Amino acid sequence: MSNFVFYDFETTSSNKHWGQIIQIGAILTNDNLEELDRYEARCRLSPGIIPEAMALIVNKSSPKILKTSNLSHYQMIRQFVETLKRWGKATYIGFNSIDFDEEFLRSTLFKTLEYPYLTSTSGNTRGDLLGLARAANLYYPNTLKNPISEKGNAVYKLDKIAPLNGIEHGDAHSAIGDVVATLGIAKIIHRKAPNVWKASQLTTDKNQTLEIIKKELYFCTNEYFYGKSRPYVQTYVCQHPKYQWPKCFDLRHDPNIYLKMSIPALKEAMSKNPKFLRTVRHNKHPVIMNPSYGDAFNEYKTLGREKLNQRANLIKNDKKFAEKVILILQEETEEKEQSKSQEDIYEEESIYTKFTSGEDNKIMPEFHKAEWNNKLQVLNKLKDERLHYFGKKLIYEEKPEILSKSDYNNIHRNLAKRLLSTSQEKWNTIPRTYSEIDTLREKFEREGDSHKLPMLEEINAYVEELERIYTSV
Repeated sequence: MSNFVFYDFETTSSNKHWGQIIQIGAILTNDNLEELDRYEARCRLSPGIIPEAMALIVNKSSPKILKTSNLSHYQMIRQFVETLKRWGKATYIGFNSIDFDEEFLRSTLFKTLEYPYLTSTSGNTRGDLLGLARAANLYYPNTLKNPISEKGNAVYKLDKIAPLNGIEHGDAHSAIGDVVATLGIAKIIHRKAPNVWKASQLTTDKNQTLEIIKKELYFCTNEYFYGKSRPYVQTYVCQHPKYQWPKCFDLRHDPNIYLKMSIPALKEAMSKNPKFLRTVRHNKHPVIMNPSYGDAFNEYKTLGREKLNQRANLIKNDKKFAEKVILILQEETEEKEQSKSQEDIYEEESIYTKFTSGEDNKIMPEFHKAEWNNKLQVLNKLKDERLHYFGKKLIYEEKPEILSKSDYNNIHRNLAKRLLSTSQEKWNTIPRTYSEIDTLREKFEREGDSHKLPMLEEINAYVEELERIYTSV
């Protein structure tokens, strides 16, 4: 049985490549969701990081707090990684974690010379409670109580649903507060929708998920869009030739319409709505249920199990159809790649452009173990230039006196150029932050939200301080 690590980050930005994790909360539990240990930490802002004003206001992290925290960003990440290693193999779960916290963590580990895929390798797996909550309410209505939006849709914001379900969430938007709330939601699903919980534990590993999708004659999944969770009874067709995602046929459609189509006709049909081919992102913790769960929904109930069986077998037994779909997907992928702009990819954004080598992965732990005076020697062993760049930046942030004058000046000038830029950059800049502060000040004054104004002025003073530092370069 697996342990679980429930976790959450507070960050300076929603941008995973250019923002910084400033607060970490994590709780280790057993498979019964009983707490075994917890980790909580906050760190200082790294040099050259301009926080988004609204991000700090939401998570109540003033510049004063972020300047005086005991831990540097590097120290906090190192401490967190060592804690996770001590906790051992686990399934990592957050609330909207796979698309946000997980990506932030990977990017952060990459830039701090750690192996980025910590949560999905070496026996670890990952899940996402947001998708699980939506699935639980779809198959077992009222598992969770939800606020209702103006459009009549269930709202799945953690700070909204936690109190409605009797979960204390006084520290909303603090990392550990959100972890406690996430664990509370998990316990409710575990208790009130056990079949959904059990099914979700089979799809935390992408390889096992793919095996299930390929093996089953057909199955039931759900997708969430336009504010609603929607069921799909599907059967496997093929994998995407580039992204490897399973492409599956929605059995509410008659396969006979599509199986004998020419490639041009099939390509046109695939571009139209409603989609008869759907993507199951097997690496993002889909909840895969027995097809009998489709019986609760009219579009599949009216077809009946016999018809669904017939349609699934038609798809499974027609290999030429799968081949045609693969050819079309390959063609579409090539068209998209040719049309991509040739924009510059910075080192900070390059995590998925090239994996670090096995040799470099073995050397990186040496960097962390070495005394600061010896870290440059370790960097020289690494072959990946991106790691050299990140390593020198870490030294610049922690022990700048160790760097040569040339290396220090290069990093410092580069940071100044980025932060003072008046262009529309990918990262946050000082001019952009001033503009955001002005906009927020007007908004808060107009709405009479005076208690946020002092923090806003504190953020403004911090940005002015940074401007003085980097303008002097």
